[in-house]
Amino acid sequence: MPSPYRALFAAPGSGLFSAAGALGRIPFAMTGIGIVTMVSQLTGRYGIAGALSATLALSTALLGPQLSRLVDRYGQARVLRPAALVAVASVSGLLLCATKSAPTWTLFLFTATAGCVPSVGAMVRARWAHIHRGAPRELHTAYSWESIVDEICFICGPIVAITLSTAWFPAAGPLLASALLLTGVFWLTSQRATEPPVHPRPEHGGGSALRIPALRVLALTAVATGTVFGSVDVVTVAFAEEQGAKAAAGPLLAVYALGSCGAAAVFGLLRLKGPAGRRWLMGVTATAVSIIPLLLVGNLIVLAVALFVAGLAVAPTMVTTMALVERHVPRSSLTEGMTWVGTGLAVGVALGFSSGGWAIDAYGAETAYTVPTIAGAIAAMVAFLGYRRLREPAPAREGRRVDEHGTSDASMA
Repeated sequence: MPSPYRALFAAPGSGLFSAAGALGRIPFAMTGIGIVTMVSQLTGRYGIAGALSATLALSTALLGPQLSRLVDRYGQARVLRPAALVAVASVSGLLLCATKSAPTWTLFLFTATAGCVPSVGAMVRARWAHIHRGAPRELHTAYSWESIVDEICFICGPIVAITLSTAWFPAAGPLLASALLLTGVFWLTSQRATEPPVHPRPEHGGGSALRIPALRVLALTAVATGTVFGSVDVVTVAFAEEQGAKAAAGPLLAVYALGSCGAAAVFGLLRLKGPAGRRWLMGVTATAVSIIPLLLVGNLIVLAVALFVAGLAVAPTMVTTMALVERHVPRSSLTEGMTWVGTGLAVGVALGFSSGGWAIDAYGAETAYTVPTIAGAIAAMVAFLGYRRLREPAPAREGRRVDEHGTSDASMA
């Protein structure tokens, strides 16, 4: 392992909570596609399966930030464990209703409450921020590492879920996801030494972290960026099918994720200078520009190359996004702030699925790559318009101040 990553895990307990977080994050990549696979197999109704997946995404987007706000106030263990139990109970109810051919409304009822699932990625990043507060270089490497873990989860998760549900029995994928969620959450929350301190009384009078202008810019840009990701996924599946090789869709999307994963690994080794806001703006712009070649692909080989190149901009942009959240959001609301970015991505992915699907039906897969291209342009436009919000001085947090270059007083002492 390269030296920055080796040094990163020298912190006591860091390897254990990162491993627990990885285990608890895999279900995010498994549950939605697992539900779609299970319901479509049991009922043959793909429309209902897709609607249930969208319901789960919306439920997670609505409940996730509220759970994270409670975590900031009461601690990870007190909130995450009951939330995970509720989520698993809801998924179990959904599986039971689906296998027993219960009324359709019961499927939607249990799916809506299944969104009460902890944002494990935000919890792990909050631990890194607590350990490396005042050390922006180490935090940069930590966020890069977690982006690598994210990509690995989203490469392997859907493949495992689909394989289990099709080769074993329909409910196998969601069942494994539930087991992994419980294991990951209880393992993570058992590690109390690295848990960030609670903030019973939120700074600045309380209220949602979205009151912070910089976070609103980051979350709104995340919605547009998530639309890019979601529409690329669904259009790529349709394009592969039009080319007579639907089975190639999985490897193609894995290439997209591998590009991001490789970029995250390299990005974590760099010692960057200059304002983080400027790097973020460049990353969002690069994400938008890198999607344009998808409009010109004519076969699967060219598409694979284009997807790999497009993936290179993804992880560095997300790493910088989380660094900016850490810079602009008070520590008493940090977990909530990180979750809002994840919520924006989730909402965007759902929009990408629906808009991409509509474009495929109306114009065909090749033309439907217009959807992520437009979404990328919107992300860049929002980033340019909101950039000045990211250049403003960050709020003082626990007696330290962060300058425009992401350097704290503690690190300069």
